[in-house]
Amino acid sequence: MYAIVDVETTGLGGDANRITEIAIAIHDGKKVVDEFHSLVNPEVPISPYVTGLTGIDNDMVRDAPVFAAIAETVLEYTEDKIFVAHNVGFDYNVIRREFQRAGKDFRRKKLCTVRLSRQIFPGLKSYSLGQLCSSLNIPVYDRHRAKGDTDATAILFGKLLENDTKGIFGRQLHPRSGEMALPPLLPGHVVNKLPESPGVYYFLDEKGQIIYVGKAINIKKRVLGHFYDKTAREIAMARETADIHCEETGNELLALIRESTKIKQHFPKFNKAQKKPSKGYGITAYTDRKGILHLGYNQLRLVTDPIGVFYSVTECIAFLEQCCAQYDLCPRFTHLQHNVSQCSHYKLNNCRGICRGEEQPETYNLRVRQAIEDILSLRENFFILEKGRTPDEKVLIEVRDGNYAGYGFITEEESVTRYDAFRNFIIPQKYNRDIQQIINTYIAKNSKNNVIYAGDDPGTDD
Repeated sequence: MYAIVDVETTGLGGDANRITEIAIAIHDGKKVVDEFHSLVNPEVPISPYVTGLTGIDNDMVRDAPVFAAIAETVLEYTEDKIFVAHNVGFDYNVIRREFQRAGKDFRRKKLCTVRLSRQIFPGLKSYSLGQLCSSLNIPVYDRHRAKGDTDATAILFGKLLENDTKGIFGRQLHPRSGEMALPPLLPGHVVNKLPESPGVYYFLDEKGQIIYVGKAINIKKRVLGHFYDKTAREIAMARETADIHCEETGNELLALIRESTKIKQHFPKFNKAQKKPSKGYGITAYTDRKGILHLGYNQLRLVTDPIGVFYSVTECIAFLEQCCAQYDLCPRFTHLQHNVSQCSHYKLNNCRGICRGEEQPETYNLRVRQAIEDILSLRENFFILEKGRTPDEKVLIEVRDGNYAGYGFITEEESVTRYDAFRNFIIPQKYNRDIQQIINTYIAKNSKNNVIYAGDDPGTDD
């Protein structure tokens, strides 16, 4: 026996998404033999959008029973039956949360008519309930109302049973199939082909747009974890996922780097972290009309050849203050004081008088140039060698002048005897503040045995 279910909700996110109407049609495999239908008082306001879609407003449900009052009835109607719905993950999880609020557990075997339709009626333009009904000549009354949608789904369900010549129902109900945990739009073979190795994965919607980017040590395991997670965000993401692509990286470091790059490239709707553009700030130098050499800072995109790169204005200021203290530079000519003729009243008083005309620019500039030279000497150049995608492959990650420059792959067959020769294998990448932090954290936490610095002999085996 099957319990075909549809619910309408308030349209609010997460736990605030409450049921406003429920309909259940009991199907014996041939026809509908019993029904239940009720409006439900959600105990929270209904969004205007949902009212416009369903016609259910706050006045209609004001005197309706709350879900706890009909919970026993819903349990009885669905007991020992297979829970069927169009996009079953949504209806099932909304109902299950209502039972949790009522202090009851709710677990049923599930079947999804979206997933069944995609396999039994392949090649259709759309598998929404409305489009399926149109394609299969199923009459629809009261669309977007629980009773009307349940009636239509029951007819669709009967057609699915009649046309299942390949045992699709049996496979999906098999306890080890895992089919019902997958998103309704996602073919099972896509997940089955995912590798169990480190890398980056991309969830795509029906239009081929990337809606989520993630990284994992085990791609397949992590992807399945999304579909077993029942948070509102994961459920919404699963409903839109129609395909999954992945990129093996061989190790977690490159997976983190590629994840950051792709998030900033595609701005997926379900990613939260790392979506803000990484501004970054660069230390720059220039000479004014009086021949005085200035140090300053600006957004990295506005600095052609930065002397140093920092993540925030605060870091730039702290660094320039350190330069003033160490090299007796003037706060006015290091962008620490603005709109003043002299650097008086600043917390640093190392200035030798360049701003008051008491020191010659040539003398002052010598100390500025020394500061610049010392800063540049601190910018490291190195390659990180990490595990590759195969046993005979290594991943290269380049840091040039202290900044992430790109990544690449090299096999054991390649003979590299010079440091610069590694660059032949590098795929250049844009500066990314988040990636720089990833690399800095990696260097701080890991042994430097797999780091080759400029001047090292690449042929030396540590």
